[in-house]
Amino acid sequence: MVHAFDPSSRSKLTHRDLPRFEGPSLFHAVGRAICEAECLPRKELFEAWEVARRIRRRFRGGRVVDLACGHGLLAHLLLVLDDTSPTAVAADVRIPESAAKVTAAMIRAWPRLAGRVDLQALPMAAVDVRAGDLVVSVHACGALTDDVLQRALAVGTRVAVLPCCQDAKIGDQGSFGGWLDAPLAIDVERVTRLRLHGYTVRTEQIPEAITEKNRLLLAEPPPA
Repeated sequence: MVHAFDPSSRSKLTHRDLPRFEGPSLFHAVGRAICEAECLPRKELFEAWEVARRIRRRFRGGRVVDLACGHGLLAHLLLVLDDTSPTAVAADVRIPESAAKVTAAMIRAWPRLAGRVDLQALPMAAVDVRAGDLVVSVHACGALTDDVLQRALAVGTRVAVLPCCQDAKIGDQGSFGGWLDAPLAIDVERVTRLRLHGYTVRTEQIPEAITEKNRLLLAEPPPA
């Protein structure tokens, strides 16, 4: 990991940051590619990397569906980390124009990614999600995380989310609101809901130095 370099910063990575990614690791190779793109906040790189590597420790293969994807970096990283996933869809209501720079930079570094990540400007409900997909999302704001989980539940496929901005006014706290603070109660209720559907759920955390919204939920359906 890079030292003396705040991973939570929203400053954009540029060519000036390349010396910080001179190591031989895969993370440093990704960092160099994102510095070349000159459009992605530092925080997004660290978040996507920490989430992607934890997902791939548990889930291999399958088409990747990255919902509320932003620049789509997570989708690219999941293909880099596991080439048995053939393709990825990265969808959001609005795809930033600079997302194309991220895709181009990642393809320059890993030419095998060419044509395999499909960026789609679509509302979540319009995205095609299938059994066997790997549905993922980093910081789908508030109730959007519940929408991501519901899309996965509807077809009985694997899902991994890093929630954020839990809304105590509309979020389902289940029976936990009297004991837990609202954001945690909402996330615990999400785990409960998945388990009631027969899912096996694993909870992890990415480093708090990157984001305080660091709870990662990974869930897989029961065997068919």
